[in-house]
Amino acid sequence: MSNQKYGAGIWHFATFVDRYATDGYGPARSLIEMIDIAGQVDDLSVVDINYPFVDPSLSLASVDEALKRNNLSVIGITPEIYTRQFAKGAFTNPDAGVRRLANEMCNDAAKVVRHFGADYVKLWPGQDGWDYPFQVDHKKLWQMSVEGIGELASQNPDLKFVIEYKPREPRCHMSYDSVSRTLLGIERMGLPNVGILLDFGHALYGGESPADSAQLAIDHGRLFGMDVNDNFRGWDDDLMAGSVHPIELFEFFYTLRKNKWEGVWQLDQFPFREDSIEVANGAISFLKGIERALDKLDFEAMQDAQDRQDAVTALRLAREALFTSF
Repeated sequence: MSNQKYGAGIWHFATFVDRYATDGYGPARSLIEMIDIAGQVDDLSVVDINYPFVDPSLSLASVDEALKRNNLSVIGITPEIYTRQFAKGAFTNPDAGVRRLANEMCNDAAKVVRHFGADYVKLWPGQDGWDYPFQVDHKKLWQMSVEGIGELASQNPDLKFVIEYKPREPRCHMSYDSVSRTLLGIERMGLPNVGILLDFGHALYGGESPADSAQLAIDHGRLFGMDVNDNFRGWDDDLMAGSVHPIELFEFFYTLRKNKWEGVWQLDQFPFREDSIEVANGAISFLKGIERALDKLDFEAMQDAQDRQDAVTALRLAREALFTSF
């Protein structure tokens, strides 16, 4: 029997808004309601929660109670350092006061991580970057990006901080836009408690091979977490995992198993128009199929094919294992 844990960002069960349906794709939901919906998903055991909470008056005790009745625990806390007050950046904001506010919010999130006994503070500095040529001094911007996260990690040496990189959106160019650039920043920080949360869809969207990105992060000892979803490579669609790129998703998980990487398989999906419970169940069902396929796959034969760079044989082995596991 598999011991694999499955998780999801709590936003998977939220109300979604875009620049067209500004009234949202459903009624507003509180954090407690989101947790109760997440509790209805088969085999979901952990959630990543945004901070500050939607309702600032909500107590940690109330969240504890909701988690307990739904048999859920918290894997990470994601501070919202990408909202309107950080429109010009969080760690890279030209206003030192706003940069300090970002630091304070992340330190508050660190306290919440300790409360829940979670694994990490997840940093997605979506507003850190630039939009136009000549808009920024690139040396200073990168320095602030590195120093801002380095300061946080130094202030909280007992906790892990994970950076979720993404090529663009909301900025046209994000500071942490690729696995390689993020690793460069982490190495420059020189701290053991900073790593990468690798979003499968962000890697696709950035023109990367997710399996290659995972291997690179593992080789540097910095793959601290992962999210899965899918897209058409032209945008961060956050579709159901396995719906568009099943063979690349299989290669991604093959790479994780080959390296004996153990961690939660987490969903980062945005079911705007679909039922969020059904989408989560559908994705987890597919991930379970990938587990079965990994158990079937002949790793020695695959390694032999890869050593010869024999694409035909390697793909045949992968397809036979994957497509007979459902």
